Amino acid sequence: MLLLRDAQKADLGALRSLAAELNSVNLPDDPRALSGIIGRSHRSFAGEIRDPLRRAYVFVLEEPRSGRLLGTSMIIAQHGTRESPCTFFDVSEREHYSSTLDRHFRHRVLSIGYHFDGPTEIGGLVVHPRDRGGEEKPGKQLAFVRFVYLAMHRDRFREKVLAELMPPLLPDGRSAFWESCGKRFTGLEYQEADKRSRENKEFIQQLFPPGVLYTTLFPPRVQKALGAVGPDTKGIQHLLEAIGFRYVDRIDPFDGGPHYEARVEDITLVRAYRRLRVAGRELPAAAADPARLVAIERPRGKVRFRAVRTRLRIEGEDAVLPAEARELLEVAPGERVHAVPFD
Repeated sequence: MLLLRDAQKADLGALRSLAAELNSVNLPDDPRALSGIIGRSHRSFAGEIRDPLRRAYVFVLEEPRSGRLLGTSMIIAQHGTRESPCTFFDVSEREHYSSTLDRHFRHRVLSIGYHFDGPTEIGGLVVHPRDRGGEEKPGKQLAFVRFVYLAMHRDRFREKVLAELMPPLLPDGRSAFWESCGKRFTGLEYQEADKRSRENKEFIQQLFPPGVLYTTLFPPRVQKALGAVGPDTKGIQHLLEAIGFRYVDRIDPFDGGPHYEARVEDITLVRAYRRLRVAGRELPAAAADPARLVAIERPRGKVRFRAVRTRLRIEGEDAVLPAEARELLEVAPGERVHAVPFD
């Protein structure tokens, strides 16, 4: 059984190793930036950031016996503010017809847009390559733990949740879309533009064209990849679609990756969320009850949030847990826990 918990300062080295696998805005391969992200997460879980919409929460998945981290994920309470807007391209179609030539064309076009009062974002999900797949389903655990926390604290998050999925990239990590679009308007390489955008997105607003871009002008392989999901992200795409997320005809202005969104009230895990009381008896090890993600939160202490994937029997308002789950959660009979379906 693995342990999901809030990230600690001591996790910096392990998180940097994971960041090297992704190196995104949310999980940069930069020790200084990562340290700032962990610090913000610590203050968020502790309630030290007064405005809930300024908070961001980082979760890690740990092998309890060794202390090794298998992966990480996060929630950003609000992605898109007046100081740092969420930037995207809306994808739509325009039709043109010439009666003289009797020619009709349908073109996909991109128009830049901004959220200054944006949605909650889930992101930064990465699992160490050697731990991907398998019976424990670490990626699914890291994906679902965010919805447990969101369901526990609906008032801290926006009504919509955004997931920006990674598209196919070139073998050297560059974006073919950026080479055909953003680089021509900014003069920046993909990695440099991505890094700069972590601190300031002003250059996007000032240098990107204000009108529409006809994707017909891009190379065929770039056109085909717009809004597509990369091979390593297919599993997350299917998982999100299964719980209520949909592609909203928007793409990332850097890499062309798709934006998926869902209203919180439509997310199946949030609708199925239960707040329960730990029962005095334990669930037998051989019990065949459904697996759920079960979490507990502590207002004080070093680790403020814990969750495990475990078999759970619900009897009224009681949660009957196996001994190992109770041990990892560090819960006693009568304490409150929070659960969402996993199977």
